[in-house]
Amino acid sequence: MSNHPRRYYGTKELHFITCSCYHRQAWLASRQRRDLFLAGFEEVRRGYGFVVVGYVAMPDHIHILVSEPEKGDPSRVMQAIKQGFSRRVLKSVRKRRVAAQQELFAVGAEHVW
Repeated sequence: MSNHPRRYYGTKELHFITCSCYHRQAWLASRQRRDLFLAGFEEVRRGYGFVVVGYVAMPDHIHILVSEPEKGDPSRVMQAIKQGFSRRVLKSVRKRRVAAQQELFAVGAEHVW
């Protein structure tokens, strides 16, 4: 028996989804990063055609309540949201590191989710 909960798609029900940042790091603590997250969230919402009933963006996690998307499924939606934000935020982090010449001390790829 699997420890993962079963996912039911195609029922036209709402989906409550929670995601935590990697090791509960506060990737969403600043206004700029929250705005970056919300801009990507809106792009994905328009692209997949779902309704956002509500959301909360905390410093180290998010909660969203969404309808089923017109395209794909909620898993694909979350993949697009998380990948988009990760790419954007890590790109901005890398730019700052290069500007501050701290890339010499980088330990490898960072994780967001």
